[in-house]
Amino acid sequence: MAQQIIDIQISELLERAKEMQAQGQRLVQICCTTLSETLELQYSFDLDFAYTSFRITLPKEGGAVPSISSIFLCAFLYENEIHDLFGVKITGIAVDFQGKFYRTATPRAFNPEAVTGEVKA
Repeated sequence: MAQQIIDIQISELLERAKEMQAQGQRLVQICCTTLSETLELQYSFDLDFAYTSFRITLPKEGGAVPSISSIFLCAFLYENEIHDLFGVKITGIAVDFQGKFYRTATPRAFNPEAVTGEVKA
């Protein structure tokens, strides 16, 4: 079972997603995680148990990426989640919940630094 993680720039995302679709790959998941200074997005694809993940690094506040939901419609679920929980601006989501996908007590609950502008210890 082959697995690879490839670092890409935001500007490459749509073209890479189109390539995956043309190859018959399926979108497995999009995830976001908070690192000490940045956010990391991973877009994972699979074909015949060969797993490819594209990794993008963003600033914790003010980061934006284009939606891939025009290529993989199911991406709108992940993209709305990432927007609501991490505060990442995702442009052009096919079905955009406008920040109301999740109801949380704390806005951007998984990236609280983006809410107040200060890092919490």
